[in-house]
Amino acid sequence: MAAHGRDSALPDDTRNPWTVHAAETRYSNPWITVVHHEVTNPGGGPGIYGVVRYRNHAVGAIPVDADGATWIVGQYRFPLGRYSWEIPEGGAPDGTPPLETAVRELREETGLSAGRWLELMRMDLSNSVTDEEATLYVAWDVVAGDSAPEETERLAVRRLPLGEAVAMAMDGRITDAMSVAGLIKLKLLALEGGLPADLMARVRRGL
Repeated sequence: MAAHGRDSALPDDTRNPWTVHAAETRYSNPWITVVHHEVTNPGGGPGIYGVVRYRNHAVGAIPVDADGATWIVGQYRFPLGRYSWEIPEGGAPDGTPPLETAVRELREETGLSAGRWLELMRMDLSNSVTDEEATLYVAWDVVAGDSAPEETERLAVRRLPLGEAVAMAMDGRITDAMSVAGLIKLKLLALEGGLPADLMARVRRGL
């Protein structure tokens, strides 16, 4: 049955139904640009649309050790006005490969280096108002070292069983979108046999 009694089939025409008449940058800083658009909407009426354009590509890393444990990072998030537990994350500047940034962020935030990396998923993080994109990775064969967070970061780092991190994503103790999606997908892939054998064994051990 279609949701709410309506036909849920995809439209035949997926071309852009919006007409943009004018676009003006209203605000810009080293991380984001806010663009105001005067538009005709898909229904034919006049309208406006504000878009936040990001200068960085978001990246996240889920490290997994031989015991099936992972690491999460806690910090106060200024836009939310509250504390947040997350997987290690950061932003890749334009022209920088996302994996290169993921390697750096994992080392800076947790002190970990990893011998093996696998792209886990790609996401559009808030596609009604921003163009922010993200790439998530899982890292294993990890080696401990010294962390070196940025000046603006006051971080707490926890090592815990992967299953506990997944439980935190399921019950709302972790609400960060990249963390929730990445942890749940990693668990599903492990249960369905969709990971390299040595990684799958580690993940299942932690679940």
